[in-house]
Amino acid sequence: MTLHLQQISKSYGPAAALRDVTFTAMPGQVHALLGENGAGKSTLMHIAYGMLRPDSGTINGKNGFDSPRAARAAGIGMVHQHFTSIAALTVAENIALTAGWCETGAAAVTRAALIVEQLGLPLPVSRHAENLSVQLRQRLEIVKALASDARTLLLDEPTAVLAPREVAELLEFLRVFAARGGTVVLITHKLDEVFRAADRVTVLRRGEVTLSDTLDLQTPRSLSRAMIGADIPAPGRTVGPRGKVLVRADQLILYGASSSPASFEIHAGEIVGVAAIDGNGQRELLRTIAGVDGVGITSGTLTVAAPVAFIPEDRTSEGMIGPFTLAENLLLGTLPRGASWIDWRAIHGQTETLLRTHDVRAAGSGALAESLSGGNQQKFVLARALAGNPQVIVAENPTRGLDLLATQSVHQALRDAAQRGAAVVVHSSDLDEVLEIADRLFVVARHEVTELPTNTSRDVVGDAMLAVATPR
Repeated sequence: MTLHLQQISKSYGPAAALRDVTFTAMPGQVHALLGENGAGKSTLMHIAYGMLRPDSGTINGKNGFDSPRAARAAGIGMVHQHFTSIAALTVAENIALTAGWCETGAAAVTRAALIVEQLGLPLPVSRHAENLSVQLRQRLEIVKALASDARTLLLDEPTAVLAPREVAELLEFLRVFAARGGTVVLITHKLDEVFRAADRVTVLRRGEVTLSDTLDLQTPRSLSRAMIGADIPAPGRTVGPRGKVLVRADQLILYGASSSPASFEIHAGEIVGVAAIDGNGQRELLRTIAGVDGVGITSGTLTVAAPVAFIPEDRTSEGMIGPFTLAENLLLGTLPRGASWIDWRAIHGQTETLLRTHDVRAAGSGALAESLSGGNQQKFVLARALAGNPQVIVAENPTRGLDLLATQSVHQALRDAAQRGAAVVVHSSDLDEVLEIADRLFVVARHEVTELPTNTSRDVVGDAMLAVATPR
């Protein structure tokens, strides 16, 4: 079905999220929706899906949908930026709940199994959602969106946590879905995905459409200029001298590994990139270094200099508390143990400083964390982590959901921290990002840690991640 949003406007108090936006997605096409963090992309799709009501404008000639249920009844499904499945329910139960099925128990399992088979998206329908890998949880989100016979599929950053092979499979699925007459709207910050999958592209900047055209008339430079109003500057990269050892592992064996111990040192001034496919032990490694997971090691020793800053992968469940203000979230992340009183004026002042220096777009220190766009939430979590001048910084997917300019900003912040003398350990699901930022490269496969030269080819690193070749 055609999805036509006509002159959509939406404001939050004095802040205009969307200004007279007209957007049309056609059957048989993948339509990419681009823009900086906070440009209004998610807001526009939330309106299309009935999660928000516009202040003005129409959807397919009407005033919009009263609820997501009404949108699903009209054939629209949405894959959200953050997982929405209920961890304690099985795959089948999650699908049945979203689709509004009457079936329960074995009948729901049978129906869910048929759906995943028809879609060609295999899932263990009897397994609980909390026991799925990140890739399978993302697949579950897509199946949930399509379980109500949706013919229009809205996807908000669906590849942010996927490895390269899973990204390719998802993009191919979207192309096939469109070829069969479906309508696809794809929000992404990765221009290579746009050129691999999309037919048309629309760009938003500060709530207004700056470009809408067929993709064959565009280039990465033209899209970048439409998104930010200028060319994206080339990233800076300066590798300073190595300092003292801040992280030392001796005969370390991660939980789940077979027998290969790892010994390594990480020095002040270094950025160590960790390449791995989800579920191979990188989470245990990073969280053990950060001191937030005590079960990551089977044997061996690990010594880490303090203080340590940790940037978790999921900003919404671990990085911040949505209903709390930004000042309160800063306090939770920085208040010393044993503190007997709180200087709220100072906390608000520190928060305002972080918002300015890290270009976090928010109404102020009193704004609720949940009111920020996903990218601005991530920038705030990073800013808070760096505020205490940590000696060691551990970052899980720190640029997930960020636009091109914000990604470069995060990379530069991590490089600056390393140049100031911190040891930085960073994992990204995007292998190209790991290769770009790392001074040294670790691969974690089957819970075993191997260091590769930074000039190792991308294909060889990919094989090492899959454990299909022995790195040399």
